[in-house]
Amino acid sequence: MDEIQKNLLKEIANLHEIPVGAYNIRTNGKSSARNTTENIDIVTKEDKSGIDIIIKPNTKNESVHIPVVLSQTGLEEVVYNDFFIGENADVTIIAGCGIHNAGDAKSQHDGVHTFYIGKNAKIKYVEKHYGEGDGKGERVLNPVTIIQIEEGGYMEMDSVQIKGVDSTVRTTKATLGKDSTLVIKEKILTHGNQYAKTDFEVNLNGENSSTNVISRSVAKENSKQTFLSKINGNAKCMGHTECDAIIMDHASVSAIPEITANDIEASLIHEAAIGKIAGEQLIKLMTLGLTESEAEAQIINGFLK
Repeated sequence: MDEIQKNLLKEIANLHEIPVGAYNIRTNGKSSARNTTENIDIVTKEDKSGIDIIIKPNTKNESVHIPVVLSQTGLEEVVYNDFFIGENADVTIIAGCGIHNAGDAKSQHDGVHTFYIGKNAKIKYVEKHYGEGDGKGERVLNPVTIIQIEEGGYMEMDSVQIKGVDSTVRTTKATLGKDSTLVIKEKILTHGNQYAKTDFEVNLNGENSSTNVISRSVAKENSKQTFLSKINGNAKCMGHTECDAIIMDHASVSAIPEITANDIEASLIHEAAIGKIAGEQLIKLMTLGLTESEAEAQIINGFLK
């Protein structure tokens, strides 16, 4: 891999070298490195672009890295990755995509990730998107995440996009069974003329299922953001969705939470707040010697931490 690709890996997956455990590194539309373990297999799909990640039941304390890097200007791809998580497994999955575009043509990666989480299995899914390059071509990322959690299963999803992506539509659809839990934490920063749309839908079908969907975002300059979050309580369940956004300059943010109770014992809450940085926060930091721009940066970093 060249230095550009290595830097992208560092940004999206914190990889400075080949990781330990199972991994599949995709570079400019092809698998460039792969490793499997006794408990985790990675298989190339035969009918379309993508891989199957198969994690055996009772697998504990293992990880899977599946980062994607694009440094070829004008490359556009759609990749389908399916995750089969066996019963009682407890693993961490680190994904994400980085695009370096130094040309005039659009570079785009659309990743469709489907999770089948078995009984009492637990996973942490970390996904970071990043763009760079001084070309005029767009950097576009459209991740789709489909989640099915069986009885007693648990998934925590950390999704981050804080630099360089011109356009993104982020779609997550989840269905939860009995006693299962889904936690989603999203962080987004847009600037310039960038656009970001988030579309969450969680169906709480199982008794005592629960979800907590939290989004924090900052929109600067002329960028636009849309946040949609829909929770359907179809059984005795608990659901919470929250969107907190900081708006700056001439940016635009729209938050549209929706909760629907289809069962008398469904307990659902939604919250949304959009506002500018408080003046007293800036003044307090500026009295400590920071410039206004430095104070803004400190507040934003703390908000998105």
